[in-house]
Amino acid sequence: MINNSSTSSTSGITIESVKKSFGRKTILSDISLNIGRGMIYGLLGPSGCGKSTLVKMIAGISNPDCGRITILGKEMPDFSCMQQVGYMAQSAALYPTLSAYENLDFFGSLYIPSRSLRKERIHEVASLVNLTADLKKPISAFSGGMKQRLSLAITLLPKPAVLLLDEPTVGIDPLLRQAIWKQLRLLRDEGVTILVTTHVMDEVNQCDELTMLREGSILISGSVKSIIIAAGTTTMEEAFVHFSEKQENGGYSYAN
Repeated sequence: MINNSSTSSTSGITIESVKKSFGRKTILSDISLNIGRGMIYGLLGPSGCGKSTLVKMIAGISNPDCGRITILGKEMPDFSCMQQVGYMAQSAALYPTLSAYENLDFFGSLYIPSRSLRKERIHEVASLVNLTADLKKPISAFSGGMKQRLSLAITLLPKPAVLLLDEPTVGIDPLLRQAIWKQLRLLRDEGVTILVTTHVMDEVNQCDELTMLREGSILISGSVKSIIIAAGTTTMEEAFVHFSEKQENGGYSYAN
């Protein structure tokens, strides 16, 4: 069990013995993590391993069956804390009949009362995700990748202290993916705590630390280098296979 009183000053996100089931199906089993402030932390695992369920609970959208989650020292769900959290889900929650600018303006009005400041911020985030030329287009004319970029822009509007990004680069071309990761690193350097879920092995190299999840359980946590060394492999993909096989054999390893 993590002692939150000793970690709240340095922890961005603390997860203590969290479990979640839907009916008789266990989605997450005894998850404990301590994610430091001002870092990029990755959750790596295949579809259905529990990544999105865990992120929703961290965001305060759903509650664990048991266990405890804190963000910046406050137990979730906490409304005041949720205002400091930017959450980007896998499925874009956009208004299709409105333009990209109107979507940004609507969501921005929830955080930025000043119209002039909101307009300035809208153009900043639109430029970041390369949508400046498309702001007047209705969402119904957007491709899946464009919707994903707009969702990321909306998430960044309020300049949150904590970013929860559920597979943010799905459907985005490689050049723009690199630009987005560059911006995430800049935000990290400014002290923003960023949690990113992915099933793309090469993206985990962008993370300061990560956790591998499989079938609702932690396989291993640590830096990319430490995980590869622990697995005795040369790539993260090989490391994931290694720890997955250990789990299947009843002897998976957990390192933090």
